[in-house]
Amino acid sequence: QVTVVESGGGMVQAGDSLRLSCAAHGRAFTTIYWYRQAPGKEREFLAVWVRSNGTTRHTDSVKGRFTISRDNAKNTVDLQMNSLKPEDSAMYYCNARIIEASYWGQGTQITVSS
Repeated sequence: QVTVVESGGGMVQAGDSLRLSCAAHGRAFTTIYWYRQAPGKEREFLAVWVRSNGTTRHTDSVKGRFTISRDNAKNTVDLQMNSLKPEDSAMYYCNARIIEASYWGQGTQITVSS
């Protein structure tokens, strides 16, 4: 059974940091993505981690503030978010992929107040 579960969201103030975790189990996922979606907006790609070689990529809008990484101890792929802004408020989703399928978590809400 495949499970994809995000955790770590919450309500913070501008300038704070949060660390999200994605626990994906049930397949040998090749890539783990983080996305977000704010009300009335399209889902936005944030970052990706590639299992085969550990490489990562971040969208330009979050470079320098957000970092995706693998936590081997927790068996999760995390998204460290620093210097949060009100415009970062959104539902954050993890997407775990294999070649033939894609699995989404339920999301975790982040609200950043000014």
